[in-house]
Amino acid sequence: MTIILRFVNSNGILTERFFAIKSVSDTTSLNLKNQISDVLVRFNLQVQNMRGQGYDGANNMHGSWNGLQTLFLKDCPYAYYVRCFAHRLQLTLVSAAKDVSDINSFFSHLDNVINMITSSPKCINELKSAQRKEIEHLLEIGERESESGANQIGNLQRAGSTRWSSHYNSVKSLIDMYAATCKVLEYLSDHSPSTRSRSEVGGVYKTITTFEFVFILHLMRRILAIADVLCQSLQKKTQDILTAMRFVRTTKTILQVLREDGWEEFLKEVKCFCSKNDIHVPDLNGSYMVGRSRDREYPTIEHHYHFDIFNVAIDFQMMELDTRFNETSIELLSFSTALDPKYSFESFNMDNICKLAEKFYPEDLSSKIFIV
Repeated sequence: MTIILRFVNSNGILTERFFAIKSVSDTTSLNLKNQISDVLVRFNLQVQNMRGQGYDGANNMHGSWNGLQTLFLKDCPYAYYVRCFAHRLQLTLVSAAKDVSDINSFFSHLDNVINMITSSPKCINELKSAQRKEIEHLLEIGERESESGANQIGNLQRAGSTRWSSHYNSVKSLIDMYAATCKVLEYLSDHSPSTRSRSEVGGVYKTITTFEFVFILHLMRRILAIADVLCQSLQKKTQDILTAMRFVRTTKTILQVLREDGWEEFLKEVKCFCSKNDIHVPDLNGSYMVGRSRDREYPTIEHHYHFDIFNVAIDFQMMELDTRFNETSIELLSFSTALDPKYSFESFNMDNICKLAEKFYPEDLSSKIFIV
């Protein structure tokens, strides 16, 4: 465990100091708290004077019930916890989406498709050849523009555990090369050297040509595209807090609008894609009975996709954003910008400074503030 202290020194200069690397016997939140407290006491620093804390995204750190930040807040109510804005945000959003079982299965299938296609130079060449033929055909029938840079030949993108936007790029690349990918899988299912490999390819092809896979593929493209704008903006070193907060609120609003008003338009988009790629669209008014008893009535297939996947996936995204950017931290940071020294304190705002003191640090300042 690495411990770093961030403070303002006696000259009013913001300073960071590395304090210690601690070897911990276990990573329970209580043990971590005791270890940090021991280090602070050794340097004669009072825990009660802590005014902020920040950790990674592990539950034992940020948990609202027994997390490390919660334990410190019990001892020091002004030690507000603010998570790093950009710390693997898209990865945590993907993880939140995977809490929906159907979406978790989707990402597993997506990995299989990409691994199968990108595992050998021969498969990659087949994919590029299929793309080239598809582009030539679309240009002939006038469904593609011939402008510069509009018809690049690419490759499927792998999703990584550390690379920014990798899941979004992975989903987007498969949509862009979906027809070509299907042709390569068809070719492999006929020309693979063994019965086992032909069976594996056939299983993957059967999976990605289902309505469910295509539905979730487009859903994740839509959700991750919205989140990607926020992720990219938060990574900018020049980003100021107020602009970042506006991006957060805008992202939440767009997701909410998608949930409340975007179903019909989204379903139309998925059906159009299925029609272009000869994918069977089930009777959405039929009963959804997969793996269930036939002795009772169940919602329609459309109800399942709309409420059990579409709505729930968006809800998990919004819950993750609410946890990471809760109203307390947003308001705290927004008021704090009034103290930003950049551009000769251009953002100075006395009203916000007073609100910051009154709401978040009432005992740190006297009841009377004299302004000269």
